[in-house]
Amino acid sequence: MKKIILSVAAVFAFGFANAQEEVKEAKGFGFSKGNIMVEGNLGFSTGKSTDSFGGTDMEETKTSSFNFNPKAGYFLTDKIAVGVELNLASGKTEVTDMTVTPNVTNEGKTNSFGAGVFARYYFLDLGQRFKTYAEAGLGFGSQKWETNGTETRKDSNFGLGIDLGMNYFVTEKMAINFGLANVLGFNSGKSEFPGGGETKSSSVNGNFNVFNNFFDTPTFGLTYKF
Repeated sequence: MKKIILSVAAVFAFGFANAQEEVKEAKGFGFSKGNIMVEGNLGFSTGKSTDSFGGTDMEETKTSSFNFNPKAGYFLTDKIAVGVELNLASGKTEVTDMTVTPNVTNEGKTNSFGAGVFARYYFLDLGQRFKTYAEAGLGFGSQKWETNGTETRKDSNFGLGIDLGMNYFVTEKMAINFGLANVLGFNSGKSEFPGGGETKSSSVNGNFNVFNNFFDTPTFGLTYKF
Protein backbone atom coordinates (compact mmCIF):
# COMPACT_ATOMS: atom_id res chain seq x y z
CA MET A 1 0.00 0.00 0.00
CA LYS A 2 2.82 2.35 0.88
CA LYS A 3 4.49 1.55 -2.46
CA ILE A 4 1.28 2.43 -4.33
CA ILE A 5 0.92 5.73 -2.45
CA LEU A 6 4.56 6.60 -3.08
CA SER A 7 4.21 5.70 -6.78
CA VAL A 8 1.10 7.84 -7.15
CA ALA A 9 2.82 10.70 -5.34
CA ALA A 10 5.83 10.37 -7.62
CA VAL A 11 3.61 10.47 -10.72
CA PHE A 12 1.83 13.60 -9.47
CA ALA A 13 5.14 15.24 -8.57
CA PHE A 14 6.56 14.47 -12.01
CA GLY A 15 3.41 15.72 -13.71
CA PHE A 16 3.39 18.94 -11.68
CA ALA A 17 7.08 19.59 -12.36
CA ASN A 18 6.58 18.91 -16.08
CA ALA A 19 3.58 21.25 -16.20
CA GLN A 20 5.55 23.97 -14.43
CA GLU A 21 8.39 23.53 -16.93
CA GLU A 22 5.95 23.82 -19.86
CA VAL A 23 4.40 26.99 -18.40
CA LYS A 24 7.85 28.44 -17.84
CA GLU A 25 8.85 27.60 -21.43
CA ALA A 26 5.60 29.07 -22.82
CA LYS A 27 6.14 32.31 -20.92
CA GLY A 28 9.67 32.53 -22.29
CA PHE A 29 8.44 33.08 -25.84
CA GLY A 30 6.61 36.39 -25.90
CA PHE A 31 6.56 39.64 -23.99
CA SER A 32 5.87 40.73 -20.42
CA LYS A 33 5.04 44.01 -18.74
CA GLY A 34 8.19 46.14 -18.53
CA ASN A 35 9.94 44.58 -21.54
CA ILE A 36 11.59 46.83 -24.13
CA MET A 37 11.31 45.87 -27.78
CA VAL A 38 13.71 46.96 -30.53
CA GLU A 39 12.68 46.18 -34.07
CA GLY A 40 13.90 46.93 -37.56
CA ASN A 41 12.64 46.27 -41.08
CA LEU A 42 15.16 46.53 -43.91
CA GLY A 43 14.40 46.45 -47.62
CA PHE A 44 16.33 47.02 -50.82
CA SER A 45 15.96 46.23 -54.50
CA THR A 46 17.73 46.71 -57.82
CA GLY A 47 16.51 46.29 -61.37
CA LYS A 48 17.53 46.71 -64.98
CA SER A 49 15.49 46.65 -68.20
CA THR A 50 16.20 47.36 -71.86
CA ASP A 51 13.71 48.41 -74.53
CA SER A 52 14.55 47.24 -78.04
CA PHE A 53 13.10 47.66 -81.52
CA GLY A 54 14.07 45.60 -84.55
CA GLY A 55 16.96 44.03 -82.65
CA THR A 56 18.41 47.44 -81.69
CA ASP A 57 18.58 48.60 -78.07
CA MET A 58 16.69 51.88 -77.70
CA GLU A 59 16.59 52.64 -73.97
CA GLU A 60 18.02 51.19 -70.78
CA THR A 61 16.55 51.73 -67.31
CA LYS A 62 18.29 50.97 -64.02
CA THR A 63 16.57 51.27 -60.65
CA SER A 64 17.63 50.85 -57.04
CA SER A 65 15.92 51.51 -53.71
CA PHE A 66 16.65 51.22 -49.99
CA ASN A 67 14.39 51.40 -46.92
CA PHE A 68 15.12 51.14 -43.19
CA ASN A 69 12.40 51.30 -40.53
CA PRO A 70 13.64 51.00 -36.90
CA LYS A 71 11.23 50.90 -33.94
CA ALA A 72 11.48 50.87 -30.16
CA GLY A 73 8.60 50.11 -27.79
CA TYR A 74 7.84 49.64 -24.10
CA PHE A 75 5.32 47.08 -22.83
CA LEU A 76 2.70 48.59 -20.52
CA THR A 77 1.15 45.12 -20.06
CA ASP A 78 1.94 41.63 -21.37
CA LYS A 79 -0.12 42.43 -24.50
CA ILE A 80 0.17 46.20 -25.11
CA ALA A 81 3.25 48.17 -26.18
CA VAL A 82 3.73 51.84 -27.15
CA GLY A 83 6.75 53.32 -28.89
CA VAL A 84 8.39 55.43 -31.57
CA GLU A 85 9.64 54.69 -35.06
CA LEU A 86 11.70 56.19 -37.88
CA ASN A 87 11.68 55.62 -41.61
CA LEU A 88 14.65 56.30 -43.91
CA ALA A 89 14.41 55.62 -47.64
CA SER A 90 16.16 56.47 -50.90
CA GLY A 91 15.77 55.55 -54.54
CA LYS A 92 17.52 56.14 -57.85
CA THR A 93 16.46 55.71 -61.48
CA GLU A 94 18.80 56.03 -64.46
CA VAL A 95 17.33 56.16 -67.97
CA THR A 96 19.82 55.98 -70.85
CA ASP A 97 18.90 56.95 -74.41
CA MET A 98 20.86 54.52 -76.58
CA THR A 99 19.73 55.95 -79.91
CA VAL A 100 22.26 58.80 -79.82
CA THR A 101 26.05 58.83 -79.70
CA PRO A 102 27.32 59.32 -77.10
CA ASN A 103 24.46 57.85 -75.05
CA VAL A 104 22.56 60.34 -72.87
CA THR A 105 21.62 59.37 -69.29
CA ASN A 106 19.08 61.14 -67.11
CA GLU A 107 19.16 60.41 -63.40
CA GLY A 108 16.35 60.77 -60.89
CA LYS A 109 16.77 60.50 -57.11
CA THR A 110 14.45 60.47 -54.12
CA ASN A 111 15.26 60.78 -50.43
CA SER A 112 12.70 60.54 -47.66
CA PHE A 113 12.51 60.73 -43.87
CA GLY A 114 9.65 59.91 -41.54
CA ALA A 115 8.96 59.66 -37.81
CA GLY A 116 5.97 58.53 -35.78
CA VAL A 117 4.47 56.84 -32.74
CA PHE A 118 2.63 53.53 -32.48
CA ALA A 119 0.58 51.31 -30.16
CA ARG A 120 0.64 47.54 -30.59
CA TYR A 121 -1.75 44.90 -29.21
CA TYR A 122 -0.94 41.18 -29.24
CA PHE A 123 -4.29 39.42 -29.59
CA LEU A 124 -3.55 35.86 -30.73
CA ASP A 125 -0.92 33.20 -29.98
CA LEU A 126 -0.46 30.53 -32.64
CA GLY A 127 1.42 28.02 -30.55
CA GLN A 128 4.24 29.10 -28.24
CA ARG A 129 6.40 30.94 -30.78
CA PHE A 130 3.95 32.74 -33.12
CA LYS A 131 2.49 35.98 -31.70
CA THR A 132 -0.01 37.93 -33.84
CA TYR A 133 -0.63 41.64 -33.35
CA ALA A 134 -2.57 44.66 -34.55
CA GLU A 135 -0.81 48.03 -34.63
CA ALA A 136 -2.07 51.60 -34.88
CA GLY A 137 0.38 54.31 -35.93
CA LEU A 138 0.58 58.05 -36.46
CA GLY A 139 3.41 59.74 -38.32
CA PHE A 140 4.72 62.45 -40.59
CA GLY A 141 7.28 62.46 -43.36
CA SER A 142 9.04 64.41 -46.06
CA GLN A 143 10.46 63.48 -49.45
CA LYS A 144 12.67 65.28 -51.94
CA TRP A 145 12.88 64.57 -55.68
CA GLU A 146 15.85 65.47 -57.90
CA THR A 147 16.50 65.15 -61.64
CA ASN A 148 20.11 65.39 -62.79
CA GLY A 149 21.05 67.08 -59.50
CA THR A 150 18.27 69.71 -59.57
CA GLU A 151 15.41 69.62 -57.06
CA THR A 152 12.11 69.21 -58.89
CA ARG A 153 9.64 68.46 -56.11
CA LYS A 154 9.30 68.39 -52.33
CA ASP A 155 6.60 66.44 -50.49
CA SER A 156 5.35 66.54 -46.92
CA ASN A 157 2.71 64.23 -45.51
CA PHE A 158 0.84 63.09 -42.44
CA GLY A 159 -0.73 59.68 -41.92
CA LEU A 160 -2.70 57.36 -39.67
CA GLY A 161 -2.81 53.61 -40.14
CA ILE A 162 -3.78 50.21 -38.73
CA ASP A 163 -1.62 47.21 -39.65
CA LEU A 164 -1.40 43.53 -38.84
CA GLY A 165 1.76 41.53 -38.17
CA MET A 166 3.30 38.52 -36.56
CA ASN A 167 6.42 37.66 -34.53
CA TYR A 168 8.06 34.25 -34.70
CA PHE A 169 10.37 33.71 -31.73
CA VAL A 170 13.59 32.00 -32.78
CA THR A 171 14.90 32.28 -29.21
CA GLU A 172 13.38 33.74 -26.03
CA LYS A 173 15.00 37.10 -26.87
CA MET A 174 14.93 37.27 -30.67
CA ALA A 175 12.05 37.02 -33.14
CA ILE A 176 11.49 37.41 -36.87
CA ASN A 177 8.86 40.04 -37.62
CA PHE A 178 6.41 39.72 -40.53
CA GLY A 179 4.45 42.85 -41.48
CA LEU A 180 1.45 41.28 -43.20
CA ALA A 181 -1.10 43.83 -44.37
CA ASN A 182 -2.46 47.38 -44.22
CA VAL A 183 -6.03 47.21 -42.96
CA LEU A 184 -6.98 50.90 -42.85
CA GLY A 185 -5.10 54.12 -43.56
CA PHE A 186 -5.54 57.87 -43.93
CA ASN A 187 -2.97 60.11 -45.60
CA SER A 188 -2.79 63.85 -46.18
CA GLY A 189 0.02 65.43 -48.18
CA LYS A 190 1.35 68.47 -49.97
CA SER A 191 3.71 68.71 -52.95
CA GLU A 192 5.73 71.86 -53.68
CA PHE A 193 7.42 72.62 -57.02
CA PRO A 194 10.08 75.15 -58.08
CA GLY A 195 8.49 78.48 -58.98
CA GLY A 196 5.79 78.30 -56.33
CA GLY A 197 3.53 75.53 -57.68
CA GLU A 198 1.73 73.44 -55.07
CA THR A 199 -0.71 70.53 -54.92
CA LYS A 200 -2.55 69.00 -51.95
CA SER A 201 -4.05 65.55 -51.58
CA SER A 202 -5.74 63.28 -49.06
CA SER A 203 -6.84 59.65 -49.22
CA VAL A 204 -8.46 56.92 -47.17
CA ASN A 205 -7.55 53.33 -47.96
CA GLY A 206 -9.25 50.25 -46.53
CA ASN A 207 -8.59 46.55 -46.99
CA PHE A 208 -10.96 44.72 -44.69
CA ASN A 209 -10.68 41.44 -46.61
CA VAL A 210 -7.14 41.14 -45.30
CA PHE A 211 -6.54 37.58 -46.52
CA ASN A 212 -6.47 38.85 -50.13
CA ASN A 213 -3.14 40.60 -49.68
CA PHE A 214 -1.41 39.07 -46.65
CA PHE A 215 1.74 38.43 -48.65
CA ASP A 216 1.38 40.94 -51.52
CA THR A 217 3.85 43.41 -49.98
CA PRO A 218 5.18 41.81 -46.78
CA THR A 219 8.01 43.34 -44.78
CA PHE A 220 10.49 41.25 -42.85
CA GLY A 221 12.65 42.31 -39.94
CA LEU A 222 14.13 41.34 -36.60
CA THR A 223 12.70 41.98 -33.15
CA TYR A 224 14.83 41.87 -30.00
CA LYS A 225 13.44 41.81 -26.46
CA PHE A 226 15.21 43.33 -23.44
